[in-house]
Amino acid sequence: MFTGIVEEVGAVKGISRTAAGALLKIKSEKAHSDAKIGDSICVNGSCLSVTQISGDILSFDVIPETLKRTTLASLKTNDAVNLERSMKADARIGGHFLTGHVDYKGTIADISRKPDGIGFKISLPKEYTAFLVEKGSVGLDGVSLTVAGVTKEDFTVYLIPQTLKSTTFSGKKKGDFINVETDIIGKYAAKDKAKASDFKDILKEYGYMQ
Repeated sequence: MFTGIVEEVGAVKGISRTAAGALLKIKSEKAHSDAKIGDSICVNGSCLSVTQISGDILSFDVIPETLKRTTLASLKTNDAVNLERSMKADARIGGHFLTGHVDYKGTIADISRKPDGIGFKISLPKEYTAFLVEKGSVGLDGVSLTVAGVTKEDFTVYLIPQTLKSTTFSGKKKGDFINVETDIIGKYAAKDKAKASDFKDILKEYGYMQ
């Protein structure tokens, strides 16, 4: 479990295809300091397990499903990545709960500059519209952000200068892909709503409701 508060921006030092997917190597300044084999680290919003530690270089095995669903497959040597170690039970939660399970690769449809920050408009597939609401939370490349607005085709978030400075967002361009994780609370709420709707249909079928 993660909070969406990026601890550092790491650098890709190698990514190579393997029979099991890919081997990803990342240089860090903080994450390696107390890392152990098997630890979970959020890399651009994707939860990966540490498989090897060599000094400040962390290695991860990336399975085909993760490569297909996320932007990790397109990483190149020296690319910057957002890193966050899994949260501690006694730590403050500055963002929101993130699982590190990316829902889809979104497209940055537009970038706008306003007095209150830089706006990023992200594409929104129909099957995920139920999980995003205005003023709700969303994870983008592992960064916890507040949804400023939602339409049937996209949603918008705004980033303050500090977030731009401390994450990879400063290098984002229109047309870039980005990892999107919708709010887990929204997923459960939508599931419960669907169950409630099914129950009402059953009652109507047997004449207990009009």
